[in-house]
Amino acid sequence: MARSLKKNPFVVHHLVRKIDKLNKKKKKGIIKTWSRASTIIPTMIGHTIAVYKGKEHLPIYITDYMTGHKLGEFAPTLYFLRGHPTERPTKNDNRSQR
Repeated sequence: MARSLKKNPFVVHHLVRKIDKLNKKKKKGIIKTWSRASTIIPTMIGHTIAVYKGKEHLPIYITDYMTGHKLGEFAPTLYFLRGHPTERPTKNDNRSQR
């Protein structure tokens, strides 16, 4: 469901302050954040933001095509494996077989 147009996009205030500070100094650096729900706004373009994905921070370089999306969309938290490993009982297995 989309956010109302009369509201601004959701971005955590401390993240906006850090980006504005880097833009004033005209520097590029990695910004760590835990806010996966923040929307990417045009002032973030060209910066690298490290988004927390549960165990570590994943650095993401922001481009103009990412505006309007959430930061969490680019840092997956789950990796799906192909099913379960096949475990077949052997002759010397002491477990009961049903």
